[in-house]
Amino acid sequence: MQFDKIWLDARLVTLKPAETGLGIIENGAIATKDGRIAFAGLLSELPGNWSARETVRLDGRWVTPGLVDCHTHLVYGGNRAHEFELRLAGASYEEIARSGGGILSTVKATRAASEDDLVNASLPRLDHLIAEGVTTIEIKSGYGLDRDSEFRVLRAARRLARERPIEVATTFLGAHALPPEYADRDRYIDYVCDMIPAIARDHLADAVDAFCEGIAFSPEQTARVFKAAKTAGLAVKLHADQLSNLHGARLAAEYGALSADHLEYTDEDGAIAMAKAGTTAVLLPGAFYMLREKQMPPLDAFRRHGVKIAVATDCNPGTSPLTSLLLTMNMGATLFRLTVDELIAGVTREAARALGRLHEVGTLETGKWCDLAIWDVERPAELVYRIGFNPLFQRVWRGA
Repeated sequence: MQFDKIWLDARLVTLKPAETGLGIIENGAIATKDGRIAFAGLLSELPGNWSARETVRLDGRWVTPGLVDCHTHLVYGGNRAHEFELRLAGASYEEIARSGGGILSTVKATRAASEDDLVNASLPRLDHLIAEGVTTIEIKSGYGLDRDSEFRVLRAARRLARERPIEVATTFLGAHALPPEYADRDRYIDYVCDMIPAIARDHLADAVDAFCEGIAFSPEQTARVFKAAKTAGLAVKLHADQLSNLHGARLAAEYGALSADHLEYTDEDGAIAMAKAGTTAVLLPGAFYMLREKQMPPLDAFRRHGVKIAVATDCNPGTSPLTSLLLTMNMGATLFRLTVDELIAGVTREAARALGRLHEVGTLETGKWCDLAIWDVERPAELVYRIGFNPLFQRVWRGA
């Protein structure tokens, strides 16, 4: 068997769904051919006639799938450091939003930015994530809130995949907030729905998201967005139950959403609905930390009903200016009491599931893209345990 490249003397975290825990293989090997995994398993099970153009010995280093950040708002203009100061002085997220701050302050800066401006501002944030082993990322729009600006943000996100070796999934989040030029939320939802066919036609987005919350859009308005997305052939996702329980998790499940995200106020019925629909729960400890929230996501209910759990940075300028998936894992452990196995799966296999890409990435299995993160650690738990330390030895994308 001829490989392009093979890594020997590796300890593999395969995360194969059929395996227990992390699917660890000691004394393993992993090989690539044409950018895809051609072998991942015990060194002793390699075919006797194998050869490779390049052979690398890892001296017992750990290999995981490339990390997947499945919920970000990476492309935006400006920053909101002044709102951080306001929150430190006692203002709540809702108070800032209702006074014209929050998302709308970023909308103003984003509308004023060119596509080149947005790409150049986003690349340093993306580079921080790549440096920690991220090989797939989701990027949402939602800071333009008009046709030209939303399309510009989505084009900028697509461009990032040409500027760096990374897979970018894009999501249209037009229903993020009510823009200042609209007084009627239903009329704005009409406008959002009218944008969706062109977004699908021009392949600007892979999915459609909405913010279902009292300060944003109602379940009924969200359902209209979902119907338009489904008609256009796009998958759906949802910011659900972050600040209150509007039964967003259940709504997401009813529409077969890939994921429902945040979920601090989700109830048992929502967890049951997500499990039945196969909707992944994406937890965002960075926003929970920045907003100093107290209501925890219902982890026990998710575990009890078998809801798959992913974890993401929620990188955004206001409530989670976070560009470290490693730190996100530590936050998930300390704030939510997620286990090491749950967290490592949550930034690989389950994050890929949340993007509808588990057939291509997220585990070390033959036929999937050879996206790897190779680590200088003694055990996988160190990826979660360490704070402010990056033990990445090498990042591999598409076998190179």
